Amino acid sequence: MTDPHGTACDIIGPEDAPVVVLIHGLGLTRAVWQWLLPDLHKYRVVTYDLIGHGETAPPQGQPRLRDLADQLAHLLDHLAIDKAAVVGFSLGGMIARRFAQDYPERTTALVVLHSAHKRTEKQQSAILFRVAQAEEHGPEATVELALQRWYTRSAQATRPDLMELTRAWVLANTREVYVKLYRILAHGVDEIVAPDPPISVPTLVLTGDEDTGNGPEMSIAIATEIPRARLVILKGLRHMALAESPAAVNRPVTDFLAEVLR
Repeated sequence: MTDPHGTACDIIGPEDAPVVVLIHGLGLTRAVWQWLLPDLHKYRVVTYDLIGHGETAPPQGQPRLRDLADQLAHLLDHLAIDKAAVVGFSLGGMIARRFAQDYPERTTALVVLHSAHKRTEKQQSAILFRVAQAEEHGPEATVELALQRWYTRSAQATRPDLMELTRAWVLANTREVYVKLYRILAHGVDEIVAPDPPISVPTLVLTGDEDTGNGPEMSIAIATEIPRARLVILKGLRHMALAESPAAVNRPVTDFLAEVLR
């Protein structure tokens, strides 16, 4: 299904169940949720491709984080969905927080997985270097080092299928679109740090203790800014824990949703 703005999406699950929306990260597609979807069978679940990713139309000009939150709002309008719990991974977690700030009346709960907060100068320099590499050479310039950051050494050594699948997702992106959304990942955090008023919906914030780009210190900072947010730090996992160790991610996510979506 594609909405009038060109957003490709799927919607599954009981029509009368609470709605859960899943937002993927940079360079990926809605297919990244294949490991979580079976455990969300009780909900009406919407997955979609971000602007310029997968089967969704490319952006006009340079979008901002706000535009990606508006993309979700337009999609929900098309699907006649008033409100939803929003689950976002990485860049998707930034979009989820922006959506909760801009559309609080449409957000029933928030799950932020492996997502960024304010970076140190060293961290910001590192991501800007990767953006520059992508500008010059496309996603090919960043994907191999990304796999090393995203997966544990064990997964890198024993899961060639997972490495190839993730590599294929990233390399399917055009350089122009990849760079535009990479810029949002690098600069969009400023739109969501210290929101005023603060996000007030029930929130789960989760990351892995080996996630070097979106690690515990960032998740702690995110949770601190959201009253009564629940924080989970997974041991021995990196950025793509949702693919490498689905059960470790799925259990806290589904437990949280079961508690707040009654």
